[in-house]
Amino acid sequence: MVILILLVISLLSVYSSTGSLAYQHRSGNTFFYLFRQLKFILLGVLIIFFVHLVPYRIFSRVSVFALYLSIPLLILTLIAGTNINEATRWLQIPGTGLTIQPSDFAKIALVMYLAKILSVNQNNIKDFKGVFGKISLAIIGTCALILPANFSTALILFVTAFSLMFVGRIPLMYLAVMIFTGVFALSIFIGGALLLNKEGRIATWKNRIENYVDGEGDNYQADQAKVAIVQGGLFGKGPGNSTQRNLLPHPYSDFIYAIIIEEYGTLVGGILVIALYLWLFFRAGMIIRRSKSTYGAFLAFGLSMGLVLQAFVNMAVAVGLVPVTGQTLPLVSMGGSSIFFTSMATGMILSVSWGTKEIPGEKGESGEGSDEDAASGDPVLAADKIKDPTPKEVNEKANKRTEFEVNA
Repeated sequence: MVILILLVISLLSVYSSTGSLAYQHRSGNTFFYLFRQLKFILLGVLIIFFVHLVPYRIFSRVSVFALYLSIPLLILTLIAGTNINEATRWLQIPGTGLTIQPSDFAKIALVMYLAKILSVNQNNIKDFKGVFGKISLAIIGTCALILPANFSTALILFVTAFSLMFVGRIPLMYLAVMIFTGVFALSIFIGGALLLNKEGRIATWKNRIENYVDGEGDNYQADQAKVAIVQGGLFGKGPGNSTQRNLLPHPYSDFIYAIIIEEYGTLVGGILVIALYLWLFFRAGMIIRRSKSTYGAFLAFGLSMGLVLQAFVNMAVAVGLVPVTGQTLPLVSMGGSSIFFTSMATGMILSVSWGTKEIPGEKGESGEGSDEDAASGDPVLAADKIKDPTPKEVNEKANKRTEFEVNA
C-alpha cells in the first residue's frame, strides 16, 4: 500500500511539474508526460508483481552473475554513455530510444552479492582475506566505476554496503579499514584527475560544496527550491498551482519534493512523503525480523536501506540540508529507469516477505531450513533446523505425503 500511494503521488506530481517541459518539447501537450509516467508506473507494478513471485533464494544463486554483468555495463557507460545534464550516467538501448542507468542495476546486484557472502560466511566472518577481501573488492570496484559520473550515488551505495557489513557482524576493525580504504581511493581519484587536468565532474562537486558552505555563488537551484517550500507554507497552494515549476530546473525529478510541498503544503505533502518512506523502512524491518533466512534478512535490509537513504538525500537537497546532488526521489520522480529498478528492488523485498509466510501443511514437512538454507547460503539456520526425527515422526511421515513434500 505504501508503494501504491507513492506511485499515485508520483503521477500527480509529475503531471503538475512538467507543464513547461511540455510547452518546450511537446507543443503544449501536457498529457504526453502524464501518460508516459502512467505507462512507467503500470510497468513498475507489473515488475513488482512478477519479481515478488520469484523465491528469494534464486537471487542468491544469480547474485554473482548479476555483479559480473553490472561491471562491464558500468565500464561501457563511462566509455560510450549518453551525456544528459552534463553527466554521463545513461546507456541508450538500441532501437528503442530508451535510456537506463546501469548504476541502478549495480546497486541491486551489489546488495545481492554482499547478502550472499555475508550469509554463507557467518561462521567464519572474521576471515580477513577470504570474506572481507571479497566484500572490499566488490564494494570498492563498483563504487569506483560509478564515482566519475555520479559521486552521490557512489557515496549512497558505499554507506548502504557499510551498513550491511555492520549488521552482518563484520568486525569493527575491518569496518575502519573499509572507511580508510574508501577515503584513500577517493583521494587518489581526485588527485590524479587534478594532476592530469581532467577534472570532469570534480569541478562540479567542488563548486556545489563551496556554494553550500559559503552560501554564495550560483545557488539558483537551491534558492528556487526554498522559494517553492516557503510559498507552499503549511497547507500548500493546491494541486497544479505551483509557480516555481516554471523556474526550478528539473522540478519533475531532482526537486520534485519542493513542488510537492509548494502544492500540498508542509503538513500534507512534506510530512506525508517523509512518513511514507519511514513506514516503508519500518515494514522492511518487520520483514527482516520474521525472515527465516539470513540471506533474506540481509537482502531486505540492504535494498530497503538503499531506497530510503536515497529518498532522504533527495529531500534533504530540496530543503537545503545538503549540497545539490542528482538523486531522484524513488518511486516519485519522473523516469522509467529509476522506477523500473526501484520496482525490482521492491519486488525482491516482497519476495522475502512472502518467504516468511508459512504455507498450510508445510511446517515440519517441507524440509525448509535444511537443504534450502544450505543451498541459499544459510548454514547457521540449516544447522539449527536439522534435527534427528523421532520414531513417531518417521512413522507419521511415511504414512502421510502432501503436495508440499520436498524431501524424498
